[in-house]
Amino acid sequence: MTPAVRVLEELSARVPAEQRGPGLDRDAVRLLVSRGARVSHHAFAELPRLLRAGDLLVVNTSSTLAAAVDGRIGRTHVVVHFSTRGDDGRWAVELRDPDGRGTTRARAGNGARGGSRKGGGGPAGTEVRLAGGARLVLEAPLSAHGDRLWWARVTRDVLEVLREHGRPVRYAYTERDQPLSAYQTVFALPSPDGAGCAEMPSAGRPFTARTVAELVSRGVLFAPVTLHAGVASAEAHEPPYPERFVVPETSARLIGAVRAAGGRVIAVGTTAVRAVESAAGTDGVVRARAGWTGLVVTPERGVRVVDGLLTGLHEPEASHLLMLEAVAGRAAVDRGYEEALRGRYLWHEFGDVHLLLPEEDPHTPDCSSNQG
Repeated sequence: MTPAVRVLEELSARVPAEQRGPGLDRDAVRLLVSRGARVSHHAFAELPRLLRAGDLLVVNTSSTLAAAVDGRIGRTHVVVHFSTRGDDGRWAVELRDPDGRGTTRARAGNGARGGSRKGGGGPAGTEVRLAGGARLVLEAPLSAHGDRLWWARVTRDVLEVLREHGRPVRYAYTERDQPLSAYQTVFALPSPDGAGCAEMPSAGRPFTARTVAELVSRGVLFAPVTLHAGVASAEAHEPPYPERFVVPETSARLIGAVRAAGGRVIAVGTTAVRAVESAAGTDGVVRARAGWTGLVVTPERGVRVVDGLLTGLHEPEASHLLMLEAVAGRAAVDRGYEEALRGRYLWHEFGDVHLLLPEEDPHTPDCSSNQG
């Protein structure tokens, strides 16, 4: 095990913030703020004082599904992660091996690390017997670049299977199973068709009703969007797969109005960036859109709308970091991660968060200049 991997394992957030001590709530996490090369350290509860009246937070309202279901291939126990529902009724799924602690690891042979046997997700025609008696049949890899995720058909309505036999997706760095409520953000709303995220849009997790109320009272605005994120267990660090999203007309207009007035558009999470940037034209105008997005935000592509980003801490190789660089620049991301490691910030979905903002104009008052 390399020193870097060992440090990241030590800094993994193993339980939600509210379970780390009496009287704590979700907002009991730390907030690292980067403005170019400047870095400051805060409690998340300070967020309302770090933003300005007229700033706009773009939030993802997708709810989290109980997307992990036990199954068997012959006598072999597997765990199926249901990632994304296709327009033709099939589901993109990932098969994972149990690791003996109720968590799972990627099956070997699919370009992922940590697997325990050869073979990967295929071959086509593989049948998985799911808890409750449903059968799943793999049909084809989701991507020509690897076989980690497969399109599959299921003999029962998958959402019913998830409601009856599913549990939240979790990985070995967490300590124990949590109720589905622990994986819902304060912004989550049920989708009319029952769709949702395979894994929580976790940048929104530290928000509480109290935090939202204080932000509103200070003149910060909110624009809801929806992006149903698939599984993010990309051990091979491949780019994200296409995902379903909606940017409603009211949010598109609000984003345009805030930008015209000189306010900052700050995305809460990489999923919110992907949604709003997918709805932005080359002219930088956001228009109402719904459908699938395959957009991968990189420094070369850049961002057209988003000025800042609130996000969790991702492993150094993760493709998400390219999006952070597109928003804030490589120097700001490198400096922020150096400080996060030095300050022993906690990683992953129950961990601390990082706010990347534009560099302050020297003539603009800095609302956080008296903070730590």
